[in-house]
Amino acid sequence: MLPVRRRDPTPAGALSACLASLLEAAWEETPAGATGAAPLARWQEWLAARNLRATEPAALPGAGFWIAEVARDGAPHHVVMFGAPPDVVWDPADDGAPVGPPRAALVLAALDPLLPTGRLPDSGLLTAAHSIGDATPEARAAAAAGTVAGLFVAPAAEAPCRPLEAADAVAGRGLRGDRYFEGAGTFGSPGATGHELTLIAAEALEAMAAEGGPAVAPADARRNVVTRSVDLDALVGRRFLLGEVECVGRRWCEPCAHLQRLTAPGALRGLVHRGGLRADILRSGTVRLGDGVRLAD
Repeated sequence: MLPVRRRDPTPAGALSACLASLLEAAWEETPAGATGAAPLARWQEWLAARNLRATEPAALPGAGFWIAEVARDGAPHHVVMFGAPPDVVWDPADDGAPVGPPRAALVLAALDPLLPTGRLPDSGLLTAAHSIGDATPEARAAAAAGTVAGLFVAPAAEAPCRPLEAADAVAGRGLRGDRYFEGAGTFGSPGATGHELTLIAAEALEAMAAEGGPAVAPADARRNVVTRSVDLDALVGRRFLLGEVECVGRRWCEPCAHLQRLTAPGALRGLVHRGGLRADILRSGTVRLGDGVRLAD
């Protein structure tokens, strides 16, 4: 753990400092940024890209590092605790003022216990079934050189996705005509990241069917962009181009019960770790079928 002092006196500022401390992350790398405060929902998005989630256990932890919610001057505050029995090892206020006993806890847990945590995923550490290429920059660049094989938008939540030959991609919004462009998607909230654009590899859908899973058509996968010959997992945290449109990968677009309900039983299990990519648009433009997909310079 690297002690990080809070920059913001609010509960969100103390929580942000505790999370930065446990992950030994610089402020500019985190969703808290220069202000030093971000709500837990924004941190969860950032953590998900690193195979982590902050979760509230049923009982106070008995070992390891964890974050406790305590009372300080009658207001909620967060500190880092450790030990069995535990005690405070870092108070991001760092002024020696007394704090009350723990009344709630947060622990950092791996989303997948077999994958590394705490940093952006590396395609070389994924299994061959879920990724192509290896961890070298040259291989990642080659793995991110493919094509746009499908374009889809749905005008409303749960509405059928309709195919397009070309789509207007708007920075900060998404694809014109899509539910998320209008802020009407099933997921997301104001200020959320990774909801402007979703991608999935055609190979993932084909592999699921070949392995005995359901045959899900590209439109039914409910992703905006279907790619071919692209390692989407390798694009988390990286800038890339869809034709002339510059994007940034935020985190994996893992399948969920909502997708399975709209497709077929077995879709959730069949798309674990290959459900695609959530991304945001950095530079507006037009995406067309057949456009190249490559890492940005």
